[in-house]
Amino acid sequence: MKPDDRTGVIAALAAYIFWGLAPIYFKLIQDVAASEVIAHRVLWSIPLLAIFLFLRDGRDFWQRLRLPRRTVMILLGSGLLVMCNWLVFVWAVVNGQVLATSLGYFIGPLVNFLLGYLFLKERLTHIQTLGVMIAAAGTVYLGWFLGTPPWISLALAFSFGFYGLIRKKLDVGPMVGLLWEATLIAPLAIAFMTWSFHIGTLSFGAGSVSTDFLLALAGLVTILPLIWFNVAARSLSLSTLGFFQYIAPSMTFLLSVFIYGEPFTQGHAVAFGCIWLALAMVSAESVARSRQLRIS
Repeated sequence: MKPDDRTGVIAALAAYIFWGLAPIYFKLIQDVAASEVIAHRVLWSIPLLAIFLFLRDGRDFWQRLRLPRRTVMILLGSGLLVMCNWLVFVWAVVNGQVLATSLGYFIGPLVNFLLGYLFLKERLTHIQTLGVMIAAAGTVYLGWFLGTPPWISLALAFSFGFYGLIRKKLDVGPMVGLLWEATLIAPLAIAFMTWSFHIGTLSFGAGSVSTDFLLALAGLVTILPLIWFNVAARSLSLSTLGFFQYIAPSMTFLLSVFIYGEPFTQGHAVAFGCIWLALAMVSAESVARSRQLRIS
């Protein structure tokens, strides 16, 4: 293995393991309203991102931040989408729905296939089509079993899927784009924090030093795995990187069932089984196609 490949693998493992353990952090601040946690994620991320990009780009930092007005407006929309995704995730974790987040992020890659077909005119192979249908059948069965659709899982999968769709069409680096997104939605975060302080519901600065410290880490919890992911993306092929994406939802699955004791019903077994089968099918096909391309 080349040194760059080894660095990429280590960085990918660090990023996805960190994301997989993220529920532990949010459980530590579960007494704080999810909306306040998201406000802290947004506000603390801005200086950390700016410092990272300045250290990385040097004199080119300001030039890379200059974007067309239309691009900035689109980034406002993608920023609102990722904020909604974060909000649903944090709310789910602090309300004992970690298993639902795992299901949502397992569905995510299959939602990407569907959105690519619907909006980017990407052709689905027979295996991909069958995989999407199997995953959909498992999700429908879970909804029937529980008596209500798995809204949390679907909201996470589709909000992040549409976020990726928007960002795919923009010629903006992931970190620069995230800095713009955080900056654009920062006024909402500031307004919310000001309103919460005014009505006396703001947790930050309310007396608990440990809670204040954990909330101040929200930016680092957001940015650090993204930095590792970017290192991995520069060193590894997309097909290789794609296999690492299953680490995080696998870890949250184990956390939810074996650490937090969330119920794993027959409906969950069928849904997860269908989604895992679908992912195994499309992953095997991806490996086979990569080998054929190398041979040819």
